Amino acid sequence: MQERAIVHMDLDSFFVSVERLRDPRLVGKPVIVGGLSDRGVVAACSYETRAFGVRSAMPMRMALKLCPDALVLRGDFEAYAQHSDWVTRMIMDRAPVVEKASIDEFYLDMTGMERFFGSYQFATDLRQKIHKETGLQISFGLSVNKTVSKVATNHVKPAGQFQVLPGEEKAFLAPMVVGKIPMIGAVTAQTLRNMGIVHVGTLSQMPLKVLERTFGKSGVMLWERANGIDLRPVVPYSEQKSLSKEITFEQDTTDVHLLHRILGSLTEQLAYDLRKLGQCTSCITVKLRYSNFDTHTRQISIPASASDHRLIPAVHELFEKLYDRRLLIRLIGVRFSKLLQGQEQLSLFDDGARLVPLYGAMDNLRNRYGEFSVLRASGLMERGERRNALVPKSE
Repeated sequence: MQERAIVHMDLDSFFVSVERLRDPRLVGKPVIVGGLSDRGVVAACSYETRAFGVRSAMPMRMALKLCPDALVLRGDFEAYAQHSDWVTRMIMDRAPVVEKASIDEFYLDMTGMERFFGSYQFATDLRQKIHKETGLQISFGLSVNKTVSKVATNHVKPAGQFQVLPGEEKAFLAPMVVGKIPMIGAVTAQTLRNMGIVHVGTLSQMPLKVLERTFGKSGVMLWERANGIDLRPVVPYSEQKSLSKEITFEQDTTDVHLLHRILGSLTEQLAYDLRKLGQCTSCITVKLRYSNFDTHTRQISIPASASDHRLIPAVHELFEKLYDRRLLIRLIGVRFSKLLQGQEQLSLFDDGARLVPLYGAMDNLRNRYGEFSVLRASGLMERGERRNALVPKSE
C-alpha cells in the first residue's frame, strides 16, 4: 500500500497576526485578543505574552495579572474570516485535496504526488508563498496521517516546518506528554496522570483492554493515536454546503416573542445537526417571508461555531435588524452556511469551554431518545403556538 503524505498547516497566532497587519505598531508588543468583560477569556495571544504564561482560553483577568502591560483587543472576526478565505483560496488552488479544519488550520493530502515533486518541498514553497503574499506566518507538519502531522506542526510553531518520516511516528510521539495528542483534553490528561501515564510512550504500551475499560470506545482511539495510527481521510472542503430549517405559520403573526422562541428552537436544532456532522458554521442567515409573500434575508459572518449560546444570540440579533416593517409574517427560517469540518475553537469566545460537557450530555440524550427529548426552555412553545406553527422544513 502506498504511504500517505498528509500535510497539516496552521496559521501562527492568527488573530494577533491579522491585527498586526492592520496596525504595524502592534508588532513586537504583547497583544491579547479576547473578551473584555469580567468573564472574558483569551481568544488569541502573541508570543510575547506567552512568555509570561498567557495561553488561549485563559480567563482575561488571570492573563492581565500575568502580563499587565498587554494590549487587549476585542477583535474583528469579519477581518479574520476575510484573511482566512484568502489563505484558503491560495491553498486550494495548489493542493489536490484540502480540508479546512478551522478558520486557521488546514490538512492537505499529497499522496501520490511524490512522483511529480516532493511533498515536503511543495509544502515549503506554499508556506513561503502564503507569507510573501499575505504577510501571515504559517507552520506545517508532514507525516503519514493527520494526528502526527498536527503534533509536528505544534512542535515547531511559530514559523516552522517539520517532517516525520514514515515508520518514525511512534518514536516521534513517545517522549511527549500525553496532552500533546490533539484529542486529549485537560480532563482526559488528568485521568491518565492519575493512572501514572504522563508520556505518550507509556500510553502506547498500555494494554488495550485497560484503556477500553477506563475510557470506553475512546480508549481504542487513544491507544491508536499514541502509537501513531490515524486512518482518518482528508475530507475535501466545500463552501457550498449548508443546513437550514424554516417554519410556515397557519396564521400569519407579528408576535415577536413567539418569533424569537421559534428562531431559538430552530437554531438549537441546527446546532445539534452541526455537532452530529462534526462541523461548524461560519455564516448565519435569517429569512423572513411576509404575508404578501415578500421575502427578505440577512446574514452575518461569525467565527466558526456549533454552540447554541454563540449561535442563538447571533440569530436573534439578525432578526431584530431584519424585522423592521412590523408586518404579518408568514414564514421564518435560519440557515447555516460556509460549514467547516472540525470542532469549534472555543477560545474564540468568552466562556464556552465550561459548556462543552453540557452539550455532550444533551446530544447523547438526543441521540438516544430523539432530537426533541431535550430542549431549552426559551425555545418551548405554548400549545396554541405549536398549533399555529406547521412542521418545520429542513434542507
